[in-house]
Amino acid sequence: MSYHVTHRYGAMSSNPGIHTFPELLAELKARPEDEEHGDVSVTDEADWCISVNLSRTVTFENLESGEPRHMKGVPETKILELWRLLADGDVAAIEQEPWLPGYL
Repeated sequence: MSYHVTHRYGAMSSNPGIHTFPELLAELKARPEDEEHGDVSVTDEADWCISVNLSRTVTFENLESGEPRHMKGVPETKILELWRLLADGDVAAIEQEPWLPGYL
């Protein structure tokens, strides 16, 4: 499955490998005062996206069809697991998580 990551300051990388996900998440720890650039994400070829912000709120949505969902205060290990599932194309497993409707 093809996917891309969006880094904190807007750079994108295609299929960088799941081994890079911890580094992507670590970008949020540098300059925590910069709230304007406060999220990173993984997006698959079907436009399913999982983004994470400075407070570890995770948003899951299809960028084409909307209906965002979120979870607050998600542990780093869970974020990495969700990104891995998305990179593997397992949207069905992601759908089973305890998402709350809308954006936070």
